[in-house]
Amino acid sequence: MAAATAAKRNFGSLVSTDELASSLDQIKVLDGSWHMPNANRDPHQDFVKQHIPGARFFGIDEIKDTTVNLPHMLPTPEVFAEAVGQLGISEKDQVVVYDSVGIFSATRVYWTFKAFGHQNVSILNGGLPKWLKEGRPTESGETKVTPAKYAVPTLNKQLVRDYAQVLENARRGGKPAQVLDARPNPRFTGEAPEPRPGLSSGHMPGSISVPFNVVIEDGQLLDSEKLREVFESRGVDLSKEIVTSCGSGITASTLYVALEQAGAKNVAVYDGSWTEYADKKDSIIEKDT
Repeated sequence: MAAATAAKRNFGSLVSTDELASSLDQIKVLDGSWHMPNANRDPHQDFVKQHIPGARFFGIDEIKDTTVNLPHMLPTPEVFAEAVGQLGISEKDQVVVYDSVGIFSATRVYWTFKAFGHQNVSILNGGLPKWLKEGRPTESGETKVTPAKYAVPTLNKQLVRDYAQVLENARRGGKPAQVLDARPNPRFTGEAPEPRPGLSSGHMPGSISVPFNVVIEDGQLLDSEKLREVFESRGVDLSKEIVTSCGSGITASTLYVALEQAGAKNVAVYDGSWTEYADKKDSIIEKDT
């Protein structure tokens, strides 16, 4: 039992399939899959058909702030605590999150837990695709869960930025924070439209285009050295304040994890991201076309 406890303590932000397979009985596994609306996929239905043994489904579009007309803003601390408790998770549990793409929406769930002060949380590097490729076991149906008590946490505001903060940063030409935009570059430049109707493409003044797929290879996050090379090649100073943004806060969280792995210490996610920013009349939008 002592060895099992040590293994839990030693989990890093990224967990390999081998590590997860040898620890399934000691941790709480979450399927944090989510897909763009135009993908026509129901992540919960996919979960019911096939998931890692013992996994529970974390609904990004359900566990959110329902008082705003935005896709999946952070829930209140009370809603988070209630939802996570219903998943059978307590504050000290080791949580490992995966998704059905590899490295995608699991990062959003990871960041959500971090934002609410849950330190024992990790991401399965390679996600369900790598797990299946290696012929590892799966289950179907809903997982039977015994609810737990999760104390209402305090939001760590250092990990989150809101509209007023990024607007002020944009008015200063992208200072003091470096804003990294995880959307595909054609949407950043304004050449391609946004997938959400009525939103202008383009970018915030002074922001830097770092499409999320450049930090991923074969469904896994690049190693720390390669990640540093990616960010430095795009002019990112890892020693200074960084805010990540994307379409709705999903792949901004992927950059958050990548920056964390690269050694950046002062990183936050703009929760509302471009869906909120481009919808506001005061926003400053630049295009390269």
